[in-house]
Amino acid sequence: MLLIQEQIYRLDISLYILQQHSKIDQILIHQQIELLEVLTGFETNNRYEIKNSFGQRIYFAAEDTDFCTRNCCGASRPFTMRILDNMGQEVITLERPLKCDSCCFPCCLQEIAIYAPPGVPIGYVIQIWHPCLPRFTIQNERREDVLKIIAPCLLCSCCADVDFEIKSLDEENVVGKISKQWTGFMREAFTDADNFGIQFPLDLDVKMKAVMLGACFLIDFMFF
Repeated sequence: MLLIQEQIYRLDISLYILQQHSKIDQILIHQQIELLEVLTGFETNNRYEIKNSFGQRIYFAAEDTDFCTRNCCGASRPFTMRILDNMGQEVITLERPLKCDSCCFPCCLQEIAIYAPPGVPIGYVIQIWHPCLPRFTIQNERREDVLKIIAPCLLCSCCADVDFEIKSLDEENVVGKISKQWTGFMREAFTDADNFGIQFPLDLDVKMKAVMLGACFLIDFMFF
């Protein structure tokens, strides 16, 4: 009986995710400013509000790591990111293992796994080795390549957004983008609280839309 109830619960969450993502072609991600982190310099668990194009909150994301991991490993730290709906139910889980972030180690590059509902893999984001360009491959649950993410050479652009283009596998067509949004000099200089926007086709596979979230968080930790 408990097993059947758990299966129904997971199915309800999956259907909820499908309904939510099938209606949107843009996601806005706003990282919350942690006052304790600003005052002390110690890394705290990152928290984010995830909104639709109308500014309505659809999810809340919270990092789940311990103090030592955050402050010893810094931006390279492994983490679990739990994404909750407005009722407080965990609907998506992101898992980032501890990997290298240097182009000198092409055999151990960054990746993140996306689970929806928690425990059920729906996709992966894998860093591709390149001497100067940040590049990633988006994979489905069967580890098959689906899309690519390619960034500009310069990731620091004063007073302007930084766009990571989402392209087809042959890199001929741009199907969307992940944008690090400029938030103003004071916020950029004195906090690491970032804003992102994700754009994709309305008819894109809803699982891939959820995987885009994972890609955005990986990019935030790696570069910003």
